[in-house]
Order: sequence, then structure tokens, then C-alpha cells
Amino acid sequence: MSLELNDVKGIGKKIDVLKEAGIDSVEKLAGAKLEELTEIKGIGKATAEKIIDSAKELFKSSKSSSTEIIKEEKSESVESEDEEKKVLEELKKLEEKKNKLQDKKVEKGDFILVKITGKTQRGKVFRVSSEEDAKTAGIYDEQKAKQGFYSPDFVIVSKPGFLNEGLTETIENMNYFEKKSVRIPPTKAFGKRDPKKIERIGIAKFRKLNEGKNPEIGQDFTKQTQGQVQRGTVTSVVQGRVIVDYNHPLAGQLLDYNIEVIDKIEDFNEKIEYFMISKGIPKEDVENFEVSHDITNKTLEIVIPKSFLFQNLTYLKFGLAMDIQTYMSDEIGDVKFIEIFEKIPIPPTPSESVKQKIDDYNKEKEKENNDESKI
Repeated sequence: MSLELNDVKGIGKKIDVLKEAGIDSVEKLAGAKLEELTEIKGIGKATAEKIIDSAKELFKSSKSSSTEIIKEEKSESVESEDEEKKVLEELKKLEEKKNKLQDKKVEKGDFILVKITGKTQRGKVFRVSSEEDAKTAGIYDEQKAKQGFYSPDFVIVSKPGFLNEGLTETIENMNYFEKKSVRIPPTKAFGKRDPKKIERIGIAKFRKLNEGKNPEIGQDFTKQTQGQVQRGTVTSVVQGRVIVDYNHPLAGQLLDYNIEVIDKIEDFNEKIEYFMISKGIPKEDVENFEVSHDITNKTLEIVIPKSFLFQNLTYLKFGLAMDIQTYMSDEIGDVKFIEIFEKIPIPPTPSESVKQKIDDYNKEKEKENNDESKI
């Protein structure tokens, strides 16, 4: 903090004579003796005392403020150094891990992360592993971004259910950090187009199945038949009939993929986290789930956070438990989900509140009477 003589209370027009006498700073004025100032023309004893005291107070305040600033800067510096140290340590670990895995072949059962870009033969991008790529391709959707659509794929090598057959086979023959471009035929991607999966529905019947709404070309349509859910797309409306295609949108197409194996997941908790993310739990919420593992009994306990208590997680919990038990069977047997509903304090009713006040009053009076009787 920079101090000027002008900041000293009561100094007024005395600045010029003080500067002529060599007292040109607040620090010098604060350290000046009373006799020195009274010898200066136009400065009496009372004025000298006043401006010296004011200078001392101002200088002391400034020094204290400067000390606090230095302390804050030092504290911020320490925090910054600690943060930088953590980042450097993390980078070092990643570098060591990369060197360890470099040119190593992925093995059956490895938990890995894979970057994937998928295109149709016409060049339409339908799958990416980052939000930036999604925006570049013009397929970015904010809701999908929140659900983790645009992130690397979590895959267990050679295990079904993670990627299509063609990609699964391709990755089995790759090394860590290797990049590869492949063309996958329909039979190993989303299958051939099946004419039996195309249905013609009368408009009146369609409206009943569609909450009374008219069909729209391109809309998603879901129908339940004999306990099975069919998902399709309205492709056209012809002569009073709605054409619904239940084939996968990419069925029958040759597909081009760019693939890169970017990491191996080895930490136990990290594996559990990726299973959660794969089941649709947003990445930023995963850390709120408390996970504990009893190695002896091979039991995994997951405490559901408060923010998820009133959501219907039945299918999510079932699917998550099945995946963990299937792919981590050597380490995990039972999976327990714990939901804690904390007791909410019940405020007293008006009658209870009045009764409590009367009881407290009577106790106080009884105590006073007992005290008086002792005197």
C-alpha cells in the first residue's frame, strides 16, 4: 500500500514546509520528534502532536495491511505450489504408466478405454469420443453430453456387450496407444436389414398407441408386444398407413471406424466407477457414491447418495450388480446397495409447546421456593 503525506489527517498546507525540512514521507513523519516539528515555521506543538500521531497510526495500519497481503500471497503461493506438485506427480504417474504399456498387446480380460470415431460410407459421423468432435461433426446434443455420450468407451477386452463384434475382434489384435482404421461389414456391426422388422400400422391404431398423437416422419416409436419392447422409427405415411422400421438405423451398412486404445484401468475403485458410468450415472455424480469392499467376504457395498434416493434405480442397481459380479467374479460375490433415510426432526405441536412452557415455568418456581426456604 503506497502512502502519501496528503493521507495524514490535519496536515493541510503544512506539506510544503515539511518537505523543505526533509520530511517527505509518512514514515519519516511518524518517526519525527516533537521538537523537530515545532522548530519548523508555522507548526505549533498541538499541530505537531496531531500530525505525528496521525502519521504513526496511518503507517502502522499500512504495515499491518502489507503484512496480511504478504501472508495471503504466501498462502496462495503455497497452495499453488501444492497444486502444481500434485499435477506434476499425476503427469509423472501417467508417463510411467504409458512407458510401461507402450507397444504392449492388449490381453483378454483387460479393462481399457478406447477412443472411437464412427462414420457411414457417405461420411456421416454417428459416434465420437469427445464433445469437441461432436460439435465439429454437427451431432452435439447437450442432454447426451450430460449423460456422458461423448467420452471414451469403457471396454473389457474380448467380452461381449461392450462393442459390436467387428470392433471387439479388432481391439483383440491391437497394442496400447495404437491407432487403427477399419471397415466393419453389416454382419459384424448392426446386422442386415430385415424386412420382417418393418410394420405397417393404420393411422387410427397408431394414434391409440401414440397417446392420441398423429405420426411424424422420423419420430421414435416404442411398442410393447408379449412383454418385449420394440423400438423403431416412423419412416413414412402412405395411403392411411404408418410405416415403422424396427431395424437399427445403421443396419445393412458398411461402417468405417477410427480406433485408439488410450488407457488400461487397473485400480479397483476406478473399475467400479466406470461400471457406474456405463450404466448411465453421470461422471460428476459417481464420486458421491460411497464404495467399500470386504476382501475377506468378497462383498461390495455401495451407499446411494441423498440426491438419488427418490429415483427409481431398480434396473440400474440390478444391471450394475450383474456386470460387477460377472466381470469381477474373482474379487466380488455379493453386491449390497445401502439407502439411508435420515430421521427428520418433528416440530412440537402447539399443545405440546404450551405444555412444555408450563412445565418449565413450574420447575423454575419450585426451584425458587426451595432456594427461599433454605435462607
